[in-house]
Amino acid sequence: MERMKASLTLLLALTFAAAPLFAPDFTGYKPGDMPVTVIDPPFQPAGWAFSIWGLIYAALIVMAGFGLWKRQDDPIWAETRAPFILSMALGTGWLFVAQAAPVTATVMIWAMLASALAAFFAALPSPDRWSLRAPLALYAGWLTAASGVATGSIIAGYGLLSALSAALLVLVLVAAIGLGVQLRQPCTPEYAGAVIWALTGIVASNIHGEVVVSAVAVLAITMMAMAALRTS
Repeated sequence: MERMKASLTLLLALTFAAAPLFAPDFTGYKPGDMPVTVIDPPFQPAGWAFSIWGLIYAALIVMAGFGLWKRQDDPIWAETRAPFILSMALGTGWLFVAQAAPVTATVMIWAMLASALAAFFAALPSPDRWSLRAPLALYAGWLTAASGVATGSIIAGYGLLSALSAALLVLVLVAAIGLGVQLRQPCTPEYAGAVIWALTGIVASNIHGEVVVSAVAVLAITMMAMAALRTS
């Protein structure tokens, strides 16, 4: 059974990484996808920030491959597989859904985050930092920010708040989740690093526009960095 789950974990890590090759390029919802058009939303990171996906894909594939090769029967690795499989299954189809159904895609990305965090928390007792804990931390950290950004897109896109208010709400949400995870899951600076990378992208995209968003993002970065240093 564990061999089958380990094999499925690797297969889904590969399909997750391959999905962008078959789906249209996606760096955020486009104007016209929702009732209210938001041009250059202040909660959207700069385009270069999405390059972190290359590192995440590679790390998850290496993790899944090592798990199949060397850790099939390890009880801690086994605990991570079910939630990780769920997150990868959702992630494989997410890009295709996001092109047509932003609300559904937002629900999906929160489910991806919840299952990624479940796998991440299950990995804490493992001594395999670089082969297990770090890849899951990196993935969960980026999803923390991505879930907040997707939520901001829906809130602004459906006119529930202005784009500026949605951006500030996103920053508070991401910082709250990020700090909560850091305090619960010590010695995982890779998680904080992924969140900080996303927040830095938000700073960059607003440095010549909504300066207040950049300032709040810098504050969130500082808090995340301090929490990472304190718990590492």
